[in-house]
Amino acid sequence: MLLWAAAGSKRLSRSARALLLAHGNKLYFSPASLWEIVIKRGLGRDDFKVDPFRLRRMLVSNGYTELSVTSDHVLAVDGLPLLHNDPFDRLLIAQARSEGMKLLTVDDRIVPYGDGILRI
Repeated sequence: MLLWAAAGSKRLSRSARALLLAHGNKLYFSPASLWEIVIKRGLGRDDFKVDPFRLRRMLVSNGYTELSVTSDHVLAVDGLPLLHNDPFDRLLIAQARSEGMKLLTVDDRIVPYGDGILRI
């Protein structure tokens, strides 16, 4: 969803756009998302062709704040049930929960984690 938000994609739902544009909502991104792009792009995945350097610049210039990955976040992954095998998504879930934030997603595989996950 981060890629859609950064690109202003028409694939974003109205509710997602409303949340992203709502006054008072602070928007964050995780370096884990950039790491995933770098790795999967390096593997030649067609769905990860975005330039991670440009993406980061766009996010920062559009008011997103980078949420550093801490050891607390990494250790919180250990407490998650194994409902989903993607290590990048699991770290994003752990970050959101640890920080009391909402993780916005369009991925139905993440929704079962419940607390802190908002399907849009």
